[in-house]
Amino acid sequence: MKIALILPALAISFGLQAAEQVTSPDGRLVVDFDLGRGGIPTYSATFAGEQIIKPSHMGFVLADSTKLDRNFSIVNIARGSEDETWTPVWGENATIRNHYNSLTVDLAQPRHGIKMNIEFRVFDDGMAFRYVFPKQTREYLVIDAEKSQFAMGSDDTAWWQPGDYDTQEREYIKSKISEIPAHANDDFMPNASTTILPSSVQTALMLKTPSGKYLNIHEAALIDFPAMHLSFDAPALTFTSALTPGIDGHMATIKTPFSTPWRVVMAGDKSTDILATNIIYNLNDPCAIEDTSWIHPTKFMGIWWKMITGGASWSYTDAENFDLATFDYSKAKPNGRHLANNEEVRRYIDFAADNGMDQLLVEGWNIGWEDWFGKEKDYVFDFTTPYPDFDIKALNDYAHSKGIKLMMHHETSGAIGNYERHMDAAYELMNQYGYDAVKSGYVGNILPKGSYHYDQRAVRHYLDAVKRAADHHIMVDAHEAVRPTGWARTYPNLMANEAALGQEYQTMSVRHCTILPFTRLLGGPMDFTPGIFEMDLSKTAPGNTTKKQATIANQLGLYLTMYSPLQMAADTPENYFKRMDAFQFIKDVPLDWSKSKYIDAEPGEFIIVARKDKNSENWYAGGVNADVARPVDLALDFLEPGVKYEAVIYADGKKADAIDNPHDYKITRRKVTAKDTIKLRMARGGGFAIQFVKLSI
Repeated sequence: MKIALILPALAISFGLQAAEQVTSPDGRLVVDFDLGRGGIPTYSATFAGEQIIKPSHMGFVLADSTKLDRNFSIVNIARGSEDETWTPVWGENATIRNHYNSLTVDLAQPRHGIKMNIEFRVFDDGMAFRYVFPKQTREYLVIDAEKSQFAMGSDDTAWWQPGDYDTQEREYIKSKISEIPAHANDDFMPNASTTILPSSVQTALMLKTPSGKYLNIHEAALIDFPAMHLSFDAPALTFTSALTPGIDGHMATIKTPFSTPWRVVMAGDKSTDILATNIIYNLNDPCAIEDTSWIHPTKFMGIWWKMITGGASWSYTDAENFDLATFDYSKAKPNGRHLANNEEVRRYIDFAADNGMDQLLVEGWNIGWEDWFGKEKDYVFDFTTPYPDFDIKALNDYAHSKGIKLMMHHETSGAIGNYERHMDAAYELMNQYGYDAVKSGYVGNILPKGSYHYDQRAVRHYLDAVKRAADHHIMVDAHEAVRPTGWARTYPNLMANEAALGQEYQTMSVRHCTILPFTRLLGGPMDFTPGIFEMDLSKTAPGNTTKKQATIANQLGLYLTMYSPLQMAADTPENYFKRMDAFQFIKDVPLDWSKSKYIDAEPGEFIIVARKDKNSENWYAGGVNADVARPVDLALDFLEPGVKYEAVIYADGKKADAIDNPHDYKITRRKVTAKDTIKLRMARGGGFAIQFVKLSI
């Protein structure tokens, strides 16, 4: 009797309290939380009877060495559930269901006077947790480390990139977790442009268990906090959150009350379950913009491809000893390669307008491009002063007279303080001339020196730029910014990001675009710039000997597999004029969908998807393929039963091959119903795209 009275007191003292469990609505995903010996917050997860996360510790270390990963006791436990359906402004589906069960554990560490709550949400297709710091005696907390572990249940296959505080513009590597090298170098990782962090990988991390389950570790609602990497202990098969440091050497400074981003583990029986999940969006707040009528999907062209391949220049002159503050452009000698000039822009406007584009992106329109690349200068661009050969008013008037708009370009060169000083004036200029979308860029080292693209200061800036753009009714396409984590639910004027290796890297492998939807695109759309029709780049930019590895049908399929409400037709008018029959699909394909069905996929191998147009009764289907040519028997059971459609099929030709014969394609038409199957062949680096036009009965 005496022992029975003493044991509960000891349990409370040392944190040995009963485990708490929360399950998904369908009961297949189970999360257990416990305070281990020493009051250590610990969780684990089981999916369909398989342990996918072994007991894993949680918490933080503060700058004053306070350890918020032990010595806790439970103050309160709350449970809840949610089942709502919300309507996105744009998206892959007309509505999204947000259905989960929740568990919130309020913890206290009396020794340091700290309160820290841990909130779990468990969905049918994944689980997530975040830390919530209520308002407390310490108004500010300075974080030096996060200790959230992901102890994997098995030696899973991983598709990964090495940790890097500045870029995700690399291809993915496939290996077992235990085989991820501690020191990936530039030879191992092509296109490495900045320091690679030892023993760490980036999110989203795609995984496949030996039993065939599919997992993904990512984060959601990254707001006023540094981006998370995952350090790893390969022999222990354990990942631990690793935050991007700030210029002061600390990871983050937070003001209570504060909620951290969500740490997310997605789970599915099939690979397509990961592609179809909405968990990242569901973990973000609802739309914060009251009137969204000005936000619209946008199909655009640009003068960019000829420049990025080396056939033209962003800069107006080749002057040396350049100083933007004193340079007189009126006396400068033009270099003859500047593409953003009145004549060329009008020519692109004509083609874009004649072929149903909404906008034309013009890069290199503003002064400063002569002396920006690789420089750490706080003042390069002012975002309001055009070059002498770019008549901003006349060109905007001309575009509007043709029924389209120009898209603005703001390259910050990483000088985010300079951009913030000029941002409102730049947005006001856009309003003055009728621009409603901007492509922003952050090429170069983030200033002040020692800052990173993914640190707390930079993350705060990217979202602030989106919010301020919304005040001016401007849509944003951000390049070189932090990878998206579902912000577009709250601020749907964030139409797309780059934050991954896009087609400006013309030598990417044929595997890359079959992996991105499993990784980078889980947090939001990507401006991948599809639609390249001339793979021999010497014909676009003399002197460029690159032969891009993709077929025409592959480039059309990307408009379906790489979802974005902001899609570019990236090639030049000259290259499109040669294949206008194939260009018809780019003209026809919608950007907004009422329903999407991922039919079959395997990361690094292929993806096949079907989507229904939000504004008509038409369906579209597309696929992209990697290294091995494969037959496809596309069952059309996604179509409306009892209805006839005309299928316009854009497919690889019999001899098509991304490397040896990329321009071989065929276009056929046939009548089909939901009972039919279309037989196709996707070439190496190939694909297909199909338009299904509903026929009147």
